[in-house]
Amino acid sequence: MLTLILVLVLSYLIGSIPTSILAARWLRGIDIRQHGSGNAGATNVFRTLGKGPGIAVMLIDLMKGVLAVVIGKYLRVGVEPEFFYPNGTGWLMVIAGAAAVLGHIYTVYAGFKGGKGVATGAGVVVALAPVPVLIGLGLFAIVVTTTRYVSLASMAAAASLPLTQVIRETVFGVDVSAPTMWFCIAVPFLIFFTHRANIGRLLHGTESRVGKKTG
Repeated sequence: MLTLILVLVLSYLIGSIPTSILAARWLRGIDIRQHGSGNAGATNVFRTLGKGPGIAVMLIDLMKGVLAVVIGKYLRVGVEPEFFYPNGTGWLMVIAGAAAVLGHIYTVYAGFKGGKGVATGAGVVVALAPVPVLIGLGLFAIVVTTTRYVSLASMAAAASLPLTQVIRETVFGVDVSAPTMWFCIAVPFLIFFTHRANIGRLLHGTESRVGKKTG
C-alpha cells in the first residue's frame, strides 16, 4: 500500500509540472492562461510563443507520461504480483500513468487548472504500447492537415487508440495486456471531456484553426 501511495504521489507531482506556464513565464514574462485560448497546454504555447517553445513543451509533457510509467514499473517493492503481467505491463504502471495525466490536467502548482492531457496521455501510451501512438500521430497529422483543427485532431487520435489495440489483438494476434487495453479505452473519454468546450466551438464554427497566432 505504501508503494502504491508513493507511486501515485510521485506520478501526480511529475504530471503536475506546469510546463507551458513555466515556459511562457521564462521566455516572455507572461501568464499563458491570459493569452491565446487561455489553456495551459502545448497547443496554446504554439499559438502564443511559436513553434520552438511549442515543440519543447509538447515533448516535455510527453516525457512526464513516460516517466510516470517508468516509476510504476520500477518502484514496485512490496506490490502484489498480480499487479504485473508477464510482458511487464501491469496495473501499477497504468495507475502511475493515469496519475500523471490527472496531474497535468489538475496541476497542484497552478490552482488545479492545467492542460488537456493529450501529450502526457500520449507519453503514457508510448511507454506502454508505442504502435497505437504512431498510428494516432498519423491520424492526427491527417486531420490537422485537412481541417486545421488541433482539437479535432487530438480527439480523433485519442479515439483511435482502443480501436488500434482491438485490431492488433484480434487480427494480428498481438498480446495486449488488460491494463493497457483499459487505459486506451479510458483515454478517449478523458480527452473528449477536457475538450468539451472545443466540441461546442466546433459545432458552432468558432473553433480556432492551427497556424493562426494569437495573444
